[in-house]
Amino acid sequence: MNQEFSSLLSDVKEQILYLQELGVENLSVDLPEIDSSKFKVQSSESEIPRERLEKFIPTDEILQMISIEKPKVAEAPNQSRKSLLESTKLSRLPSLGNRPPSFPSNLSNQPREEMPQKKVTENLNESLFGDIKANLPDSGETIEDIRAEIGDCKRCQLCEGRTKIVHSTGNRQADLMIIGEAPGADEDQKGEPFVGRAGQLLTKIIEGIQLKREDVFIGNINRCRPPQNRAPLPNETAACKPFLLREIAVVKPKVIIVLGNTAMKNLLDTKEGITKLRGIFQDYYGVKVMPTFHPAYLLRDPSKKREVWEDMKKIRDYLNGLK
Repeated sequence: MNQEFSSLLSDVKEQILYLQELGVENLSVDLPEIDSSKFKVQSSESEIPRERLEKFIPTDEILQMISIEKPKVAEAPNQSRKSLLESTKLSRLPSLGNRPPSFPSNLSNQPREEMPQKKVTENLNESLFGDIKANLPDSGETIEDIRAEIGDCKRCQLCEGRTKIVHSTGNRQADLMIIGEAPGADEDQKGEPFVGRAGQLLTKIIEGIQLKREDVFIGNINRCRPPQNRAPLPNETAACKPFLLREIAVVKPKVIIVLGNTAMKNLLDTKEGITKLRGIFQDYYGVKVMPTFHPAYLLRDPSKKREVWEDMKKIRDYLNGLK
């Protein structure tokens, strides 16, 4: 009996030492309430002989074994956490075998390595990839190549009512390019852009900024006249506009004037109206684009000529600043 009790006390001691190593200072256990009515009440005088009770009194040796002392840390450098756990019965519990590593208490006193600061450039146009602003691609073709590919175009239904295909004309190295909507009746008969009344007014506008018509390159989104001069339909512009964009890449103008809503929305791919963007330089692959009113609109409302003149002065000043 003494041997079993000694073994039990030894186990208790090991568990107490382990709990102290874990940092446990106090241990409390909630015991269930005991119904005393279920137990027999013994008399005040013990029925067990005194000689037998003395056998259960722990000796000084046993008391010394269960005395609580601060465990000494082994000096052997190779003693691992695992060996300590395996020496106690508590190590059989899986939750005690995977404790996170402890951290030094003086961590706050250790010098911290400063994180590298991201360099903020003063110039907002700078980036890790350099200047990412898109420019017109280098074109290896000519205007003649583009016209030859257009041929006797049957790409949309406008071919059914046209008289002539109206190609872009003018200086193929011009600094200024003008883009309209589509040919009218006069243009359809002659095969040249802006030769009717609206074209004559456009010539005067060009001359107003000290340029000649032959100095600029002039074209339209569509090269065939829509019936009754209606605006081109989306499928019609989709068939014809790519050839105009290729011409822009060949000419590489410094400024493009877009006349009216149709030309502006197709070139800039915007849903904004001409009245909102008119007079404000836009960008098309690095080329300045000035939206303004169509000359045909000025013929119907001459009061808008003043606004167009203001737009043209901005273009003139910009081109003169490039010289």
